[in-house]
Amino acid sequence: MEKSDRSRQNTKNTEKKTPTLRKTSEKGLGRGLKALLGDVPALTALSGEQADNAAPNTNQNPEKTEKTEKTGISANTSTQISDQIVAIEKIEPNPWQPRRHFAPDELNELADSITNHGIIQPLLVRPHPDKSDHYQLIAGERRWRAAQLAQRHDVPVVIRDTNEQQAAEMALIENIQRQDLNIIEEAEGYQRLMAEFDYKQEDLAQVVGKSRSHLSNTMRLLTLPDKIKAMLAGSELSMGQVRPLIGHQDALALANMIKTRGLNARQAEQLVKKGITKPQTSQQEDADLKAMEKQIAEQLGMTVKLAFDHKTLSGRVMISCRSLDQFDAIIGKLTDKKL
Repeated sequence: MEKSDRSRQNTKNTEKKTPTLRKTSEKGLGRGLKALLGDVPALTALSGEQADNAAPNTNQNPEKTEKTEKTGISANTSTQISDQIVAIEKIEPNPWQPRRHFAPDELNELADSITNHGIIQPLLVRPHPDKSDHYQLIAGERRWRAAQLAQRHDVPVVIRDTNEQQAAEMALIENIQRQDLNIIEEAEGYQRLMAEFDYKQEDLAQVVGKSRSHLSNTMRLLTLPDKIKAMLAGSELSMGQVRPLIGHQDALALANMIKTRGLNARQAEQLVKKGITKPQTSQQEDADLKAMEKQIAEQLGMTVKLAFDHKTLSGRVMISCRSLDQFDAIIGKLTDKKL
């Protein structure tokens, strides 16, 4: 009996030492992908023969469902169908993909890697909601694009049966975990999920594993002028630098000053508190405008007013006419035509 017990114990120890694929360190993003996907591990990059033979461990308990305290959303509601090799033309991009920009240089580098080593981590897809025998990406669009550049005809995929909301959540969380999104793409992703699925900020914060204040501050960036949002998206300015500009009437002018002077976040805040001092129009500048007004008025035979804004470097020319004939004369001088 003693030998038999030792034998069973050795067998258990041997089973525990069975090698498995290595997992990357997982960041705690609320429910995150692990909760949405079940127990599918993220694989580290292997090379050579290991990469060719690598396959994700997708064992999971389909009956296991966990509810989050606030949202009540099932934590493991997506069902895995299978792992397959799928023709690349049967896969379409995710309409919920929050990422808008894919750097060409990085795609080319990834395509070279795929040519040499293959695709190590499968793409995550779901059955296409409108096309039979076709699939829609949930995560892995960068690999999908690079595989096309590498002229691959098929790709490895993990197929999940998910609904629209789950696909949208997975796409956003996957990009946040990989830190692939610029801050504006992240903000737009939050905004879209809230608009489409009636999330409250605190509920969405729990889903993506961010604080409510982070969501609130990030989404407020969308109220900035488009040119400032473009600076943020292009990493010309940081969130800390532009946060004091939210709601400021001179936001764009201040943003340009922060960028030109290379101010850090604290200096940017001090600049905003100080505000833009409007330059005093010199008597000479006033005299020049008056002289130009008089010259144009004499040529047109009408009253002319000139205005110039030194802050925005823009101006206006105002011509007053007192009759239809004068209006017709202005049009004629500007277009060589008469009404």
